Amino acid sequence: MTNDDIRPAVAADVPAVRAVTDAAYQPYVARIGVRPVPMEADHAADVAAGKVFVTGRPVVGLVVVEARADHLFLDSIAVHPDAHGRGVGRRLLQWVEAHARALGLPEIRLYTNAMMWENQKIYPRFGYEVVERRTEGPYDRLHYRKPLV
Repeated sequence: MTNDDIRPAVAADVPAVRAVTDAAYQPYVARIGVRPVPMEADHAADVAAGKVFVTGRPVVGLVVVEARADHLFLDSIAVHPDAHGRGVGRRLLQWVEAHARALGLPEIRLYTNAMMWENQKIYPRFGYEVVERRTEGPYDRLHYRKPLV
């Protein structure tokens, strides 16, 4: 799989987007005590708005991104557990960076739940730095940024 294999999701992908998201985030429900926000997303609306990009046939990974005035917000990244260890997440993160650069945006921002320890090891390896820890409702979040300049 290459970055060329990452494509905008279409309406027919919505069930797969939901299934991959749920499979990727389900292990965290017990640890966090609530369903992670991406599991509650309106996937059809996000696809219709052009925010979702998928990879694989069938879909095994996806990102949900939103271009903002001064950054690209990485709202969610999900890889189906059956595809772990195949570089899907790495390629999706590389695609996000290339997408932000193509849009002329100077940085990428994201957050992850503090209880998702695995992510705290992954994001720094890709150049993301923690800028803030903030509790929002039941969610204890670490906010990251990656400057692209």
